[in-house]
Amino acid sequence: MVRGRVSGVVVALVGFGLFAASPAFGSSLSYAPGPVSDLSTSCSGQNAEVEQAADQAAGNVYEVWMGCRGIAFARSTDGGATFEQPISLPGTVGSNYNAWDPAVTAGPDGTVYAVFMRTKASQWYPVVDASFDHGRTFTQSTELIPPDPKNWGDRPFIAAGANGAVYVTWDYGPDRGTVTELCAANGSCGFATGQLNVVMQRSADHGRSFGAMTYVSPGFPASGGDSAPMVVEPSGRIDVLYQGYEITDTTTYSMNPGYSYFTSSTDGGATWSAPVRLGPDSGTMSLDEWWIDGDIAMDSAGNLYAVWDTQGANDDVGWLSYSTDRGAHWSAPVQVPPDRQNVPHVMEVAGGGPGIAYVSFMSGADPRGYADYLRTFSITRGFLSAPLQVSPEFGDTAVWPGDTFGISTLSPGRVVLSWGSATASSKGKSDIFAGAVGVQLH
Repeated sequence: MVRGRVSGVVVALVGFGLFAASPAFGSSLSYAPGPVSDLSTSCSGQNAEVEQAADQAAGNVYEVWMGCRGIAFARSTDGGATFEQPISLPGTVGSNYNAWDPAVTAGPDGTVYAVFMRTKASQWYPVVDASFDHGRTFTQSTELIPPDPKNWGDRPFIAAGANGAVYVTWDYGPDRGTVTELCAANGSCGFATGQLNVVMQRSADHGRSFGAMTYVSPGFPASGGDSAPMVVEPSGRIDVLYQGYEITDTTTYSMNPGYSYFTSSTDGGATWSAPVRLGPDSGTMSLDEWWIDGDIAMDSAGNLYAVWDTQGANDDVGWLSYSTDRGAHWSAPVQVPPDRQNVPHVMEVAGGGPGIAYVSFMSGADPRGYADYLRTFSITRGFLSAPLQVSPEFGDTAVWPGDTFGISTLSPGRVVLSWGSATASSKGKSDIFAGAVGVQLH
């Protein structure tokens, strides 16, 4: 989905902790929220679209977002308790550089990779920056320039495997002129028509160079696919969840509402399994849905979790489904947010210990505004608690908070979350906030 543009760092701690946890169901779980950091407090412009990654071996947390005059990056070396002063990623600051939709990952060897979209001349494409000193500096930058001179491109995701392998999925269309948008006054944009596809490019040399595109969503050049987060298994298998709309007219590229699909690759992204549709009876994604819909995670035992939200005539419902057989079959969807109000429920998920997933959702269902929430799910016992409100303040729903939010499992008992919001403490400006939550299973 096409993103809005934001601009504008010193880090300050908000002077209060996270909200106290709701009582756990059957006292099977307790939360220990920590303080919240405002990562973008000194930025003069808007800040939004945060993504997060954790390096469990080093204990570091990494955040990227649109703001601080370009694409900002900040790291924590104490498990998300505090964050260092953000930096701007190379080449993203300046009036001639239009950059959006960042994402970040940490490789098994500690290399940090950040990806974002940019425009140059008539092309839209991802750029991958790499840091070989755990996020202190970014010394390598690689452009994934497409073959078509006036292409459309959007929302990349990035993941890293063993031996220097790096994978980027992104939304791609050969002809930008086919894409028409449906935009929200307080959000970004969805699509009415267009050559939409999910493609992948792979690097085998720590992001120095990338191979040609392969097609994740079947039906190129107009598959109707977009937004494809992924996880890389220890075996090297790549698991992807993408949003797929049905192209109903190959001349106008009009579309029907979409579903979430799972696919995987065992050969480095060269070929992909037949897509499996999740939640066939739980609604569809509307064309004017302006946020990034869907996320995928894996727990320490190899179970997969997928989250997404669907829109009906007068409601929006956030869902979770899991697979215990590596994506061959998926459970019936379970509802995550307790409400079904007709507001965005932006869903994110991170895997925990065996059979455990941490689910975050950003919602404006409360009349006081946007808030970020956390729930813990067990494959054997279901949800172990009511939603915990992680954000201590509510955000103004008239101000775009971004289409993505961050969640990572730093250790089995420590989850770090990040979000954007225009709050009272940020004086109505959208800022990026982050905080860690201790999770104790009983």
